[in-house]
Amino acid sequence: MDQWTEVRRRVLTGELSKRAACREYDLSWQTLEKMLTCAEPPGYRMRQTRKKRKLEPFLPIIHEMLEADKKAPKKQRHTATRVFHRLQEDHGYDGGYTSVREAVRGWREASQEVFLPLAHPPGQAQVDFGHGYVDVAGERIQAALFVASLPYSDAFYIQAFPRECTEAFQEGHQRAFAFFGRVPSRISYDNSKIAVTKLTGSRDRQLTHEFLRLQSHYLFQSHFCLVRRANEKGHVENLVGFGRRNYLVPVPKVDSFEQLNAELERRCQADLERTLRGKSASKRHLLLEEHAAMRELPSQAFDARRVTQAAANSLSLVQFDTNRYSVPVKYAHRQITVIASVDEVRLAFDGGLIARHPRHWGREQHVFDPVHYLALLEKKPGGFDHARPLEDWDLPECLTTLRRRMETEPGGLGTREFIRTLRLLESCSVGQLADAVDYALDIGIHDADSVRVILEHRKESPVGLFSLAGRPHLRSVTIHKTDVSAYQALLVEGLR
Repeated sequence: MDQWTEVRRRVLTGELSKRAACREYDLSWQTLEKMLTCAEPPGYRMRQTRKKRKLEPFLPIIHEMLEADKKAPKKQRHTATRVFHRLQEDHGYDGGYTSVREAVRGWREASQEVFLPLAHPPGQAQVDFGHGYVDVAGERIQAALFVASLPYSDAFYIQAFPRECTEAFQEGHQRAFAFFGRVPSRISYDNSKIAVTKLTGSRDRQLTHEFLRLQSHYLFQSHFCLVRRANEKGHVENLVGFGRRNYLVPVPKVDSFEQLNAELERRCQADLERTLRGKSASKRHLLLEEHAAMRELPSQAFDARRVTQAAANSLSLVQFDTNRYSVPVKYAHRQITVIASVDEVRLAFDGGLIARHPRHWGREQHVFDPVHYLALLEKKPGGFDHARPLEDWDLPECLTTLRRRMETEPGGLGTREFIRTLRLLESCSVGQLADAVDYALDIGIHDADSVRVILEHRKESPVGLFSLAGRPHLRSVTIHKTDVSAYQALLVEGLR
């Protein structure tokens, strides 16, 4: 490079002629012309690619193998080594492995898809589910991670649910909209069965009833990606991995999903203070700007739930989502409406609520309410100590004392009377019943009717006295005593 620079300077500035430069530096005329044309040595340049005489006849075969791989499972596609061995065994190739490897690499580089950078107008969102492991109450669970993002401001929201399902999908939207403070004008999704029942065209979709109910409530537009084109919502795809790496490492140890989600929301709030490279302000500031392109939250809250029908069996159990939930025994063999949310399962019959249980996310489990079976046990008191719904029913000590007195003391009315007392729980809480039983035991009575009278008496509200303070005009009002004889005269006249 030193000689190149010196020759160019001396010749181009007129210090040295071309002929003298060739003699002094021992250069050919063509080399000198190249030096004067280029400011730096251009390097070695091939006029055309060197042919690989042994491999070239086999290139169409290699390309055919790699093209067929596009339809094969990802973990069962050709490597360069496998292509090399197949060429040797099936096609008689006697060349080297390096040439085959370079041909495979070149084909893959040339066939890689190129993506278009997308603009993200304010007010548009993307939603996706991912998965991550958490330790809940000492048990390791693969949780479904609901992620909603606003690409314009880069704000995002993450919540964890026991499973990816309709209720979690709806609840995630409800919480995300509350977190953002507004409803996005358009949301992009993949083709999950939660939202899509049928693909009817390149962009046309037949949507589920529950998705349409969500959309009708919040009034956002929906956009569904092409099949196997998740890059159309690449912003949220990246944030699923970001949330898993940053918020679930190390694996969180929590007592409940409520505790985990409270921490995730706190982390999302803290993330709003960040200012990303290339952005003019913090995420929080950009989110406030983005509100102008978003919709106001509806005044009426959305009920995130799934509704289905199921029949109560002979054990007064209704099956939902592989688990069984109890209803009062009088509804056995009836068709029950199941209303399931993330937190609870409600059971209704003929438009009225008949039972509610906390949602169980396990499989093949039975969820009982002991009160539901007391009416049946009153008819069959012999099964009281062996009834499965009453296992591990932790009753207050005063109720145990009441049962002992009913069953052992002279004049006691037995187990059936104790069950009648427990049936009062159909209209009161355990605490209210325990207070009434305590009082009954103190005054020496132990029958169901007496306990019921005590409960009803305690539910009655005392009559309040009407105060005349601040109402001086009412002090002058005179109320005459009722003349009962006048009513009696009317009564006698009516009998005639």
